[in-house]
Amino acid sequence: MSLSKTLLVAFFLLATSVVAKAAEPKELVFLSWPDYMDPEILKEFEQRTGITIKQSYFDSDTARGELLLETEGKGFDVALINGASIRILAKRGWLEPLDELSIPNLKHVDPRFRTAFEKAEDFGVPYFWGTLGIVYRQDLVPFPVTSWMDLLQPVKQIHGKVSMIGDSADMIGVALKALGYSLNSTAPQELREAESLLQAQAPAVKTYRYISLNENSALLTGQLAMSMMYNGDTRMLQEYNENIAFVFPKEGGNIWTDYLSVLSASPKKAAAKRFISFLNEPEIAARLAQYVYYATPNKAAEALLPEDFRNDPVIYPSEETLKNFETYQRLPPRAQKNRAAIFSRIVY
Repeated sequence: MSLSKTLLVAFFLLATSVVAKAAEPKELVFLSWPDYMDPEILKEFEQRTGITIKQSYFDSDTARGELLLETEGKGFDVALINGASIRILAKRGWLEPLDELSIPNLKHVDPRFRTAFEKAEDFGVPYFWGTLGIVYRQDLVPFPVTSWMDLLQPVKQIHGKVSMIGDSADMIGVALKALGYSLNSTAPQELREAESLLQAQAPAVKTYRYISLNENSALLTGQLAMSMMYNGDTRMLQEYNENIAFVFPKEGGNIWTDYLSVLSASPKKAAAKRFISFLNEPEIAARLAQYVYYATPNKAAEALLPEDFRNDPVIYPSEETLKNFETYQRLPPRAQKNRAAIFSRIVY
């Protein structure tokens, strides 16, 4: 080969390499709950791929839905979606289809979580599952908490020290369960009763925002004494204060599954899928479960977890504990509109 041809080939290879590197994404935007990801795991992904993960946060499923509605699903690459919302977002065309060809480590995930919600198998990869209950300060509440009514009709000593999750499904759901109804009820009279219960509670509520899980949490400082909370989050707070207790209310509650989804508007879909598959490497998924204190749907990762973690009754509640718990179901549009109106009258 002549010198000129050799130089031409070398130039072409160099140019191709530069273009390829320029095309590689340097950053993915991940829409998630706060304190729901191990920073060390994100660093490891960056070390392996050169891609940094920028996290953007929401503090309720309702807030995440409103954010995606405002942006029409744009501006994010990967998002955490609760199971009940996947069908709605997929119908809008905002979610990218996912399968084992694009997410190889999906093979490790328990199939029952993949199909737990409508359209979840096509548009989401199970992240964690858990339940909703009550967290409280045993040194500030003068009795053992057992019921949603302990939160919804709080004793005078803790008025102004009660917190609720500002999510329409969760708030209305717990009120319905407290009254002995299904959290998926569409009966107008039952919903009116639930609204009345929440309205009567409102003067005792300090905030409808989710409690922070760091050392400055209002539950640790004593500004709050009782709140709704997702089960695993309690374990984070208990690292700071042994008076923090969690209870599964006797009336039951919600069993949820969170899913990792790729936004269809993302220009970085291949990298986003690579990130989701990375999170489902068994060793990575096991480390992440222990960081966030939640039950993993990844069967291969579950086998790597310490026995005391797998036997933790808060993280892995028994079938007997969950006998009165339900998953959220698809509701008719009129029922959804009614609930949204109830939520607005209470929170805003």
